[in-house]
Amino acid sequence: MSEKKKILIVDDEEDLSMIMTGVLEHAGFEVLTAVNGQLGLQMAQEHAPDLIFLDVMMPVMDGYQMCRFLKFDEELKHIPIVIVTARQGAEDKKTALNVGADDVIVKPFDPPDLVAMAKKFL
Repeated sequence: MSEKKKILIVDDEEDLSMIMTGVLEHAGFEVLTAVNGQLGLQMAQEHAPDLIFLDVMMPVMDGYQMCRFLKFDEELKHIPIVIVTARQGAEDKKTALNVGADDVIVKPFDPPDLVAMAKKFL
C-alpha cells in the first residue's frame, strides 16, 4: 500500500481549518495544520508536505510572505502551493501567482472542489 500524501493547511481560521482537514482526511490524505505563516514555514521544513493550502490574511506572517519564503528555499520550492482566499478579483489571483503560488481556491468552496484541487497536484 502506498504512503498517504501529506497536505499542510496554513490558516488562522480554526473552524475552516478543521473542515478542510476533515474533508481531506476523508479523501485519504494525511493532513497537518498551522495557524500562521511562521509556524507553517516551520511545519513545511520539518515535514516536507506534498501540497500546501495557504491562507492569505494571517497574523505573524501572511500567506504571500510564506509563499515567497518557500519558493526561495531549495529544498521546499518544488512543493505546490494553493492560495486560499476570500477575494475573487483577478488582481488577487495575479498577486498569488506572482509570489509563486501554483493555483488559487476561493472560499467559500464546496468540499468536492477542495479534493479536486488537491488531486490536481497529487
